[in-house]
Amino acid sequence: MVKMIVCRMLFIGLVFLLVDTPAFAAGIEAVTVTTGKQGAQTYTVTIQILALMTLLTVLPALLLTMTSFTRIMIVLSLLRTALGTGQAPSNQVLLGLSLFLTIFIMMPVFEKVNTDAIQPYMEEKIDVKVAIEKASEPFRQFMLKQTREADLELFVRISGNAEIQSMDNVPFSLLLPAFVTSELKTAFQIGFLIFLPFLIIDLVVASVLMSMGMMMLSPMIISLPFKIMLFVLADGWSLIMEMLAASFYVS
Repeated sequence: MVKMIVCRMLFIGLVFLLVDTPAFAAGIEAVTVTTGKQGAQTYTVTIQILALMTLLTVLPALLLTMTSFTRIMIVLSLLRTALGTGQAPSNQVLLGLSLFLTIFIMMPVFEKVNTDAIQPYMEEKIDVKVAIEKASEPFRQFMLKQTREADLELFVRISGNAEIQSMDNVPFSLLLPAFVTSELKTAFQIGFLIFLPFLIIDLVVASVLMSMGMMMLSPMIISLPFKIMLFVLADGWSLIMEMLAASFYVS
């Protein structure tokens, strides 16, 4: 299931990147067959494959910035910093958790893209241009729903484009940076709220240690067990996962 979703995401990002490429519309020739004087054949990889591999290196960054991954990863990183646990959980754990939570949140978008664009294209019911239009629409709706109007107006003003009449006419070149900016703002707002209870524990522990004259003892050593205990007793991981998912569904 995960492999199928990843393949679909690769297809979506690839058609976005190659939307204006004439070679893609005509079909990419992977191998050129050259016949020699004595009938021998040699196979030469064309320059189009090199361009395709170059685009694939940009594809992960493009897909991650068009989904909920950015907000989730930042919030989880700020949570680890607020707990003060160093590298626990590790970056690999946070990355994997963010990836699969992103798949869970984005599944309605992926299913719609698969139903409306990928499957009809694979069955040759629609051409590439129509498939791109149908595949981009669910992502556009998702990104517009999470993008602040102020951020979108900012990039419209910077670009000098005053001809946008409605949200449906916003190009991806403006929508994508506005969406990422909004996601960064939202992630840091959530991170601030997460920091508050742990900050209170640090302040209380530091005040108690100072009143007892233990100024040489680091407050972090004493406050860390209390913060972990508070987080565990409050079922913190479930609350964080629920809050992150709800922040996309209800916003």
